[in-house]
Amino acid sequence: MEAVVIAGMARRVLDELMRSPYRTIELRSARNILAVERAMEQAMNLFLTYDPLSDVEVGTEGLLAELLKVEELETRVPWEESDEREITVCRARMRLLGLGRVIEVEERREITIVKVRELLPHEMGMG
Repeated sequence: MEAVVIAGMARRVLDELMRSPYRTIELRSARNILAVERAMEQAMNLFLTYDPLSDVEVGTEGLLAELLKVEELETRVPWEESDEREITVCRARMRLLGLGRVIEVEERREITIVKVRELLPHEMGMG
């Protein structure tokens, strides 16, 4: 299965998605927002991992999710916390499909696409 990589996710977010298969996740990374937009355009699934994008390689494990809905919004940041006053936030509604391990990595149109082998729960070694 091919999927768009969403990297650098917080461990608690992935744990919450495993406990509740329907989740809305808020993304702030420009790279992840672009990846979600491209996934929505091409009707592709997502591969979510806590590893940084530079560490995603053959053998990386994560969660597979179906992208259901994407909503972009602008939000204000308190002046003391940032040089910028507004940031773009992307809220992505998704449904957990299962667990997966990367078997091939490819860069396509500025985003990372992976081929993933679905795993059974006892095969997963995240942690």
